[in-house]
Amino acid sequence: MALPQMLIILSLLPLLEAQNPAHANITEIPITNATLDWLSGKWFFIGSAHHNPEYKQAVLKIQADFFHFAPNLTEDTILVREYQTIEDRCVYNSTLLQVQRENGTLSKFESGREHFAKLKLLRKYRAFMLAFALEDEKNRGLSFYADKPDVTPELLKVYQETAKSVGIDESEITYIDWKK
Repeated sequence: MALPQMLIILSLLPLLEAQNPAHANITEIPITNATLDWLSGKWFFIGSAHHNPEYKQAVLKIQADFFHFAPNLTEDTILVREYQTIEDRCVYNSTLLQVQRENGTLSKFESGREHFAKLKLLRKYRAFMLAFALEDEKNRGLSFYADKPDVTPELLKVYQETAKSVGIDESEITYIDWKK
């Protein structure tokens, strides 16, 4: 009796493998030292969609954006050195992100308040997303980053489907044109 049940369970394992975790809602996954090591290095801003008017306006002004993450494993921080082109001006900015390991969240202080984002890694693609205020329809957002400026159509589709799964329409997404 146990053998047939075991065979049924084993036959269902490929279905579990077929599920794409990128399509699932963004959940709280702890940030480990391995996560921070993986995030270390150069990243390119690919695109984002935000319902928050402040974030939305800021994204519309960006022509290019790349940055370097330098995690500090003992202090749970990430030094960010960012280079942007905003309205035909080159801008350098350095900031410190706080890492909340338990709930997979990054935050930074700006304009007198703390801004939070949930981290979603796409290890297979060497990319990640930051999700903002998903519980708040008027302020939710999803930003998308990769280790190179040109991403595959498959990766773009993963981002678009993830955006849709959190209540953001594909028409709301603004992408950076790295060919310019």
